[in-house]
Amino acid sequence: MNRRHVAVAFPGDLTLNTGGYAYDRRVIAGLRKRGWTVGCLPLGEGFPFPSREVKREAEQLLSQLPDGALVVIDGLAFGVLDRWAGREARRLRIVALVHHPLALETGLDFTAQQLLRNSERRALSFASDVIVTSAMTARELNAHYDVGPDRLIVAMPGTDPAAVATCDGDPAHIVSIGTLTQRKGHDVLIGALKRIEQLSWRATIAGSETLDRQTAAALRHQVETLGLAERIQIAGECRDARALLASADIFALASRFEGYGMVFAEALSQGLPIVACRAGAVPEVVPEDAGELVPVDDIGAFAQALHDLVADKDLRRQKAEASRRAGAQLPGWDLTADIISSRLETMS
Repeated sequence: MNRRHVAVAFPGDLTLNTGGYAYDRRVIAGLRKRGWTVGCLPLGEGFPFPSREVKREAEQLLSQLPDGALVVIDGLAFGVLDRWAGREARRLRIVALVHHPLALETGLDFTAQQLLRNSERRALSFASDVIVTSAMTARELNAHYDVGPDRLIVAMPGTDPAAVATCDGDPAHIVSIGTLTQRKGHDVLIGALKRIEQLSWRATIAGSETLDRQTAAALRHQVETLGLAERIQIAGECRDARALLASADIFALASRFEGYGMVFAEALSQGLPIVACRAGAVPEVVPEDAGELVPVDDIGAFAQALHDLVADKDLRRQKAEASRRAGAQLPGWDLTADIISSRLETMS
């Protein structure tokens, strides 16, 4: 067995422009740069609710790994592969990569939440180690998923340098980047924008519409119904998020939960004042002096925060300067890869 060989297994399409897939891609590239041979194992579509056939094929693919193989499995799939993990844990060295616990996804009913929480807890019990992308997720898994600190590795996403935004546009350009799903709270943003329509602004909401087509359609309908189609562009999947952020004056994303929130870090690195919610790891990423953090699902508070930054250019400038300072302190992707590579070395 090659001591520096690792398989990385992931659900869906690794090329999708989401924070989770971007993290996976950068980790794969970082491990290869450090001399690892990385085999990629696509597990199929539909996770964490795959069809029976997709799940069976994913388990078969993973079970083809040779005895003693080291495999990192993205938590979006691993959390529902608990029975497979129980069968194979003694034969394989399994590392889970948890972006955020599956049961914390917005829009799940109580039964689905319980099923996911129980299956993910069982699956994680069979993992030798668990990589998480924030200290908040580490605390959550330690407190509620029985994952001891000795098995947890916090490897925060890195941030690349990019063009700094000027933040002095008139009308102010409000940018939001996030997959069009319920958890990202774009409906709250749109509702808040309606409440400040008397101000001078334009908005771009960028994100894939394929993962939750019902939510994507509802958001387009909301924009039309509120009479904001001339001012809010729903731009679809973002091919160059950094260029879009460079054109912005304010970054706004009303996520109901984030395991980390890579796009918030990117907005900081480009010096954007931020409007967001106190949700998950967001308060750990976005300093108070760089943005306005409001309660989840509070459209009025979100609207007021936007109003303040659109109407007061001095405040916007102050927040932008604080954002640039915070962004300058963010780690790069080399540190992320170093942390993971070092931990995998101990298992080789």
